[in-house]
Amino acid sequence: MNHDTFMHAAIGLANDGLNAGRGGPFGCVVVRRGEIVGRGNNRVTSTNDPTAHAEVTAIRDACARLKTFQLTDCELYTSCEPCPMCLSAIYWARIPTVYYGNTRQDAAAIGFDDDFIYQQVPLPPEQRTIRMEPLLREEALGTFRRWAALENKVRY
Repeated sequence: MNHDTFMHAAIGLANDGLNAGRGGPFGCVVVRRGEIVGRGNNRVTSTNDPTAHAEVTAIRDACARLKTFQLTDCELYTSCEPCPMCLSAIYWARIPTVYYGNTRQDAAAIGFDDDFIYQQVPLPPEQRTIRMEPLLREEALGTFRRWAALENKVRY
C-alpha cells in the first residue's frame, strides 16, 4: 500500500457518503503501519451532528479500534484540507502527518465555511462574528485548580 492507495480510499469514502446521502463530499482514513485503522465520511446531515466531519468520524473509529486517545504512530488521509475543527481534532489526537486532496479554497468554492472559519480563528474574541463574553471565570477556575492538584490525572 502507498500514499495514493490511502488517498483513493479517502476519496472513495467521500463518494460513498455522497452517493448514500449521508452528508458533504468528504472522506478520510487513518493509517497505522500501512494498515487502515479508521474510516470516516461526512455524516453531518444524516446524524444532525455538526461535528460529524469525515476526519472526526475517522479519528473516533481509529481510537475505538486501537483503544487509545492518541494516534501518535498514525497518518491521516483526507479528501479535503481539514477545517479548523478537524485540524484541532488531529492535533488533539497527536497525528503527526496529514495528506489531503482538495484545499479549503476548493471547499469554499462549493459553499463550505472552512476558509471563513480559518479567517475568524486568529481574530480577538471581540472581533469575531460570533459574540463571545467571559462569564464566571473565578468559579470556573476552581475546577481547573482541582485538576491541577490531582496526582492521578491522565494527561492528554
